Amino acid sequence: MSERKESTWIPLLVPDMPSPQELLPWLERMHKARQYSNFGPLVQELEAEFSVQFDVPKEQLVTVANATLALELVLQALDLSSGSRILLPAFTFVATATAVIRAGHQPVLADVDASTWMLTPEIARAACERMRIDAVLPVATFGMPHDMQAWQEFERDTGLPVVIDAAAAYGSQSLQNAEGTLVFSLHTTKSLPSGEGGLVISTRPNLVNKVRQLSNFGINLNSSASVPSGFLVAPGTNAKMSEYHAAVGLASLKKWHIYASKRRELQGDLIRKINLISDHTLSWQAEGSGGPLKAPTLLCAKLPNMAARHALEQACQRANVMTRRWYQPLLHHMDALQHRCLSLAVPNAEALTQTILGLPFFTGMSQNQCQRIIDVITDAVKAQG
Repeated sequence: MSERKESTWIPLLVPDMPSPQELLPWLERMHKARQYSNFGPLVQELEAEFSVQFDVPKEQLVTVANATLALELVLQALDLSSGSRILLPAFTFVATATAVIRAGHQPVLADVDASTWMLTPEIARAACERMRIDAVLPVATFGMPHDMQAWQEFERDTGLPVVIDAAAAYGSQSLQNAEGTLVFSLHTTKSLPSGEGGLVISTRPNLVNKVRQLSNFGINLNSSASVPSGFLVAPGTNAKMSEYHAAVGLASLKKWHIYASKRRELQGDLIRKINLISDHTLSWQAEGSGGPLKAPTLLCAKLPNMAARHALEQACQRANVMTRRWYQPLLHHMDALQHRCLSLAVPNAEALTQTILGLPFFTGMSQNQCQRIIDVITDAVKAQG
């Protein structure tokens, strides 16, 4: 492929990162304070902003270096027995499973709902009837929020802790006036990017304090604790968010509502146009009982069958439009995970892997780029008859 042809490709994703000029005020404050890590003033300010956004006390949230480490530390903070079985969806990004393994536990892979593409309390209850499950790790698939009241009821009925992997769901997922634990990603591709970063919110007593301590090697920093300050309480790791990343997060937060609105408008417009020209041949992730997707970061379509997806992939390739088969292969089909996981029957997840296709979606998309995507879908649908 020539250099000229490569330059015409429509990318799949383009991050909404703040410009150097937008970052400068926070970077100057950081440099003046001469503190660049270790729970510095910018991290504290970002956590205070999150406290307001989520309407929770500051003691119920903590920032970390990234969401994968956040999942690991939350699982460690739950004090589960080594080798506990953690139920999670087979249809998800590998980090959900690897976090379970690195925390010393065993993933149990479950099916997802055919419409919402998510692990539900009903699916989890059925899994618990079939085998021993020690905790549940549902995923807010593509940012779609979970019904926290339903998961709170599940926790109370079963006694099992539930941790929502809400990596892609900042702005959409909240506690919804329920008890629960949420883990968000602030990666550069997410709706609130800090470059790298994660956020843990939990109403579970003392869980956030444990995660904060574990993120600082497991060292006690509480002078009123029974263990002397500076002593190791538990083996942790270095997972603190840096002041640099907090600066990016603060700058991103300042314009988040504008970008979230643009994302909603763009996704809605593209879906309406695609539905019109395809006569609803393509379908979309259904909204669950957790509410609407308020800050979409992806455009993922479901085709009628494998042949239709292959035809659209080939048409996009010819038109220099990037696509991606999200979350494929499924976790239990990966050689590195097969022998580490237990897997239940996952017919809905298997069907999704044969028909789902990610299309370009980013706030800076031009009218020309949008039209090219519409045109290539039109041609592919016509070719399929």
